[in-house]
Amino acid sequence: MHTLVVILLVIVSIALITVVLLQAGKSAGLSGAISGGAEQLFGKQKARGIDLILHRITAILSVLFFLLALAVTYFKV
Repeated sequence: MHTLVVILLVIVSIALITVVLLQAGKSAGLSGAISGGAEQLFGKQKARGIDLILHRITAILSVLFFLLALAVTYFKV
């Protein structure tokens, strides 16, 4: 059982890294961070299309990663 969970953890880890790298980068620098936060707060730019899908997949994979990491420690021999 431990081996299966470790294999799933490695697969989810690779998928999570891939999805994060596929996402579009935000504006660099402090001014980009401030203006990006303001735009997100006031809803001028909402994630659409592929960005929304990648964001949701990232959230799902991160939860799976966390649960599998806990399962690895639980099923440890």
